[in-house]
Amino acid sequence: MAKSSLPGFDIMTLGQIYDWLDERLGVKEVVAFAKKKVVPEHAYSFWYYWGGMSLFFFLVQLVSGILLLVYYRPGEGAYDSVRQLVYEIDFGWLIRSAHSWAANLMIFAVFVHMFSAFFMKAYRAPREFGWWTGLGLLGLVTVFGFSGYLLPMDELAFFATKVGLEIPKNMPGMRPIIENIVQGGPDVSSVTIQRFFALHVVVLPLLFLPLLTFHLWLVMKHGNAVPPSEEAKPAPQRRTVPFFPNFFIKDLAMWLIALNVLAILASLYPWQLGVQADPLMPAPEGIHPEWYFMNQFELLKILGRILPGMAGEIGGVLVFTLGGVLWGLIPLFDTSSRFGSRARIATWFGFMVIAGLIGLTLLGYYEVAATQS
Repeated sequence: MAKSSLPGFDIMTLGQIYDWLDERLGVKEVVAFAKKKVVPEHAYSFWYYWGGMSLFFFLVQLVSGILLLVYYRPGEGAYDSVRQLVYEIDFGWLIRSAHSWAANLMIFAVFVHMFSAFFMKAYRAPREFGWWTGLGLLGLVTVFGFSGYLLPMDELAFFATKVGLEIPKNMPGMRPIIENIVQGGPDVSSVTIQRFFALHVVVLPLLFLPLLTFHLWLVMKHGNAVPPSEEAKPAPQRRTVPFFPNFFIKDLAMWLIALNVLAILASLYPWQLGVQADPLMPAPEGIHPEWYFMNQFELLKILGRILPGMAGEIGGVLVFTLGGVLWGLIPLFDTSSRFGSRARIATWFGFMVIAGLIGLTLLGYYEVAATQS
């Protein structure tokens, strides 16, 4: 052990630090496990990185959210605190912009990760719980986005939240629950901000972190799934790479790319703060929820034109509820390990879901643009 210039203190070498940590934390066991784990290598390996990128954007959300907590004041002073953060605090606009862009990029990455897992048949045994926990994380991520969207309390956030809350209100028996528990009254107000804030920074993280830990443990336990085309190959023809350090280094490179994309978006296209919301004013033309709820919003509008009264809105909610249930139960339907008839039905079902979500979203934005022109 090297001697320091200060009496009574010894300087430890890197090797000695490693040995000191290993004796107390079992570092060698963790490294050995990481080296033992392998990742399949094939033409579709690119899709494995989206789970890691989802985790990266969540970490950005966590760090930037803690920084925003220093200045944000929920309730009546919500808008003024965000205005101060954006226009008066050094680099406050950048932190808020990074937080907002990372939220949208995380939701996008989770959707890509979900569909890539679906088409690789990663829901088949023994990975059913990996699929279900992933869907649970997707649901929590969208609620994260929705609850955080109101917090600036500008005009767009206020009226978009009102529109978004109308969707669950149309479900039988949900209106009293939404108004009394979620909103804290008959309309969106400062009480709603306080409840959304508590949901966003306390309740959702307490639910999300244990579920994320369980999901990651399942991935480490069962490994990465391979697509049916690779599964059909003889075992000697299947290629793998060690998770550590080979795949881990590539994963970090994808994190670096994601960081650069986020930095460009946050700095060149900063997240705007609109005028303060006035609940007494009518909603602006073309108001709509965020892009990840646009498909549901558009389906409600379409069915509302076809079916009379509340039947259209209730029908839209039922269609999405049924679709979500079928999507969650797909592991119990496609149970074959080969590309049989049920697997083909499941694949076409996935294509229909993607086409429906993208088509409804684009149609919704087209109608919004037509309304504003």
